Amino acid sequence: MPEGDAVWRTARRLHQGLAGQVLVGSDLRVPAHATADLAGRRTIEVVPRGKHLLHRIEGDLTVHSHLRMEGSWRLHPVARRHALGTRHTVRALLWTAERVAVGESLGMLDLVRTSEEHRVVGHLGPDLLDPRYDASLAVANVLADPARTITEACLDQRNVAGMGTIFTAEPLFELGLNPWTPVGHLPTETIEDLLHAARRMLVRSARAGRTTVTGQADVNQDDGFVHGRMGLPCKRCGKPVRLATIGRQPQERVMFYCPVCQGGLAPNDDGGRQAPLGHGRSERRTR
Repeated sequence: MPEGDAVWRTARRLHQGLAGQVLVGSDLRVPAHATADLAGRRTIEVVPRGKHLLHRIEGDLTVHSHLRMEGSWRLHPVARRHALGTRHTVRALLWTAERVAVGESLGMLDLVRTSEEHRVVGHLGPDLLDPRYDASLAVANVLADPARTITEACLDQRNVAGMGTIFTAEPLFELGLNPWTPVGHLPTETIEDLLHAARRMLVRSARAGRTTVTGQADVNQDDGFVHGRMGLPCKRCGKPVRLATIGRQPQERVMFYCPVCQGGLAPNDDGGRQAPLGHGRSERRTR
């Protein structure tokens, strides 16, 4: 699932391409809004809210979407609208005289009153990429359930919006925290430091135009320390990075971590050999 930085970049591209432009037509391919006609309305802005996208249009209307695992929004020349529209994965088309925004494999698509956006995003906690981010509220939300693991608390978008597995695993590694630590076992200052680190990484990635942990690698390099590096040497201690599940279904996730640098094996990790993920990365590139 795209994390907050990727959603922020998507919103920025859509905003730059559509803001101030009048929609010539629309095609929302969900039963509840299949007959909606947005033609003649001007795009006011496209903004992110955590992992949600809010495309605000004249007349108190917002096209709300969530990318989930496979979704995307892309801009194309309007001449390609008919060809692109034949794809069975397309869920939305919004076009001006020059461009067409194509929403594919969207996990969520709604048309709501802008004045009632709280119906679709009101449950979210403070957004780490929001200039008005409320750090105190985010920390209080995470601390609210002391028995939860710190990973589950951070991934819960009702507590703090924008963190996914990358920007949970990497800040946890930076601070040397075991992902399976109960929230109640951590000082408030540690929670503050963790969320601050996550926000710093997300802001850096948003500004860089790509997902990056340190900001030092180029687009062809992986500068992460643990995420995606199962079976490869930890860049800090040299021992293999590991992968284990965390949480309960249907919210169960997988988490990458270094048991040496982060306080031991996960409760459900037997310590057996784990082969590197087969995604083409070499140890030379990730060292």
